[in-house]
Amino acid sequence: MSIVVVGGNTRNIGKTSVVAGLIAAMPGKLWTAIKITQFGHGVCSANGEPCDCETADHTIAISEERNRESGTDSSRYLAAGAAQSFWVRTRQGQLHEAMPRVRDLIAKAENVIIESNSVLRFLQPDVSLSVLDFSSGDFKASAMRYLDRVDAIVMPEGSEFVAGSVVSQSLLEKKRRFVSRPLMYCNPELVEFVEARCAALLTR
Repeated sequence: MSIVVVGGNTRNIGKTSVVAGLIAAMPGKLWTAIKITQFGHGVCSANGEPCDCETADHTIAISEERNRESGTDSSRYLAAGAAQSFWVRTRQGQLHEAMPRVRDLIAKAENVIIESNSVLRFLQPDVSLSVLDFSSGDFKASAMRYLDRVDAIVMPEGSEFVAGSVVSQSLLEKKRRFVSRPLMYCNPELVEFVEARCAALLTR
């Protein structure tokens, strides 16, 4: 089994597109895709808008996506070819409550790809990627907290390191970097990198 995690420093920078691109590029892996959203005060971390993520009991909820055409992130995973797709919602700072159920989903899967930053606190994936856009003024604390653990960085075309950023240039220079472009958020070089990492780990 391979476990891939894709996070990023803010919303709307192509994280879901990278996940969907990897799924489509490696259909033989029969991916189980998991989207993790943390909510707080009625505001969704996925898009910063008022939401219905918060469940009636204010703890966690996990739902399986079955509609490939609903337009949600989890439906995009299915449209890309995922065998199964799940949406996990937890209150901010309480992902640990959902992890037993997330681990159960992982145990039943052929291969797993997860869109999240904070899950790196609980899992050691085979490959982890972070999508970073320095043109955005927003930088999630969860993205910064685990950036030293990611294997590679994906930067939207045109995004360049900004001096004085919360990310040090020396840290960036230690990471493999890939460029994403509209309609090709997941380029062949990135696919090759992920495939090679997964294959190397399977042969150990």
